Amino acid sequence: MHTDEHGCGFLEKLLDLSAEQAGGAEVEWVALGELCTIQTGKLNANASDADGKFAFFTTAREPSRINRYRWDTEALLIAGNANIGEVKHFEGKFEAYQRTYVLTSFNDEVNVKFLYYCVAANLKKYLESHTKKAAMTYIVLSSLKSFPIPIPCPDNPEKSLAIQAEIVRILDTFTELTTELTTELTTELTARKKQYNYYRDQLLTFEEGEVDWKTLGEVFQMRAGQHISASKIMDNAGDGHIYPCFGGNGIRGYVQEKSHEGEYLLIGRQGALCGNVHRMKGQFYATEHAVVVVPNREINIDWAFHVLTLMNLNKYKSQSAQPGLAVGKLQGLEIPVPSLTKQARIVAILDKFDTLTHSISEGLPREIDLRQKQYEYYRDLLLNFPKSEPQTEIVA
Repeated sequence: MHTDEHGCGFLEKLLDLSAEQAGGAEVEWVALGELCTIQTGKLNANASDADGKFAFFTTAREPSRINRYRWDTEALLIAGNANIGEVKHFEGKFEAYQRTYVLTSFNDEVNVKFLYYCVAANLKKYLESHTKKAAMTYIVLSSLKSFPIPIPCPDNPEKSLAIQAEIVRILDTFTELTTELTTELTTELTARKKQYNYYRDQLLTFEEGEVDWKTLGEVFQMRAGQHISASKIMDNAGDGHIYPCFGGNGIRGYVQEKSHEGEYLLIGRQGALCGNVHRMKGQFYATEHAVVVVPNREINIDWAFHVLTLMNLNKYKSQSAQPGLAVGKLQGLEIPVPSLTKQARIVAILDKFDTLTHSISEGLPREIDLRQKQYEYYRDLLLNFPKSEPQTEIVA
């Protein structure tokens, strides 16, 4: 992917600079509100124009478009709700939603991109640690203004800006490399998915009379899972919550008791993503929003997974406010049933592609996630200045 000039030597330089900072470089922590002007937009989110000429920043991850602008300058845009604390750097003409904070008119002692990296790395964590509420639903202006920014060598502006510029240069380079690698991996992942879909479609398409066709009700036992209180489902495993809990849209969290053990297929039966198919091998809990599928002896369970995935069961959902799949309707659908030997041969081929495209632990998605985590690790290390922030209690 990349040559050595972007490898160990690059990371060593980054670490050396970080070590120099952590080793005692003088740092002054300055409140964000003292380094720039902080305003908000005035428009509603629906003010956007699909064919607008200018960027329109809302709290969404990507900016919309609009045919008017209020600012024509370099700015940082911070989501005040929804994607709380997400920050973007922009230069040019733009507009902003009323819940978007707009940072402009920056103090001469700070590099704007340096400020961007500091805010992007630590703002959300800072806000969460300085709120007394159980959940942070929006940013209070006073909280944002009080966010501490490290200014290295405050008594020597020229050296301070030189250090900031070097940090920006390194992080810009690292961002570019991470983006390039992620793009390469995403392109490869897309190609693998197309390859999997191609072979799946070819291997699971049969001529008339080539195989028997049977209804799902004939070859599967299909039953909804069991209700469990939402209060018993934890987001992460731990403290006795060791069993994955599946609902209508996949895994919901972890619980302390299991409802099933063994090899099963799970079909989501309620929600926007109903019809999704999961293979589950081991101990787990299935809620009433998932259909637990047990094949009979003439069906390879892994074969059934690929066939049901190809069928796109979501298209059979009810057209209602809360989409759902009726078990009775599913039982009437038909699938091909070749010999178990042929099923196993096809499964062996398709599972190789499925592992590459969908496995978090083995496939490319994990590699992409690791690259992002690597970038965040070195970014945080590089911005690891000695802490001496103001002891201000913020209530969001």
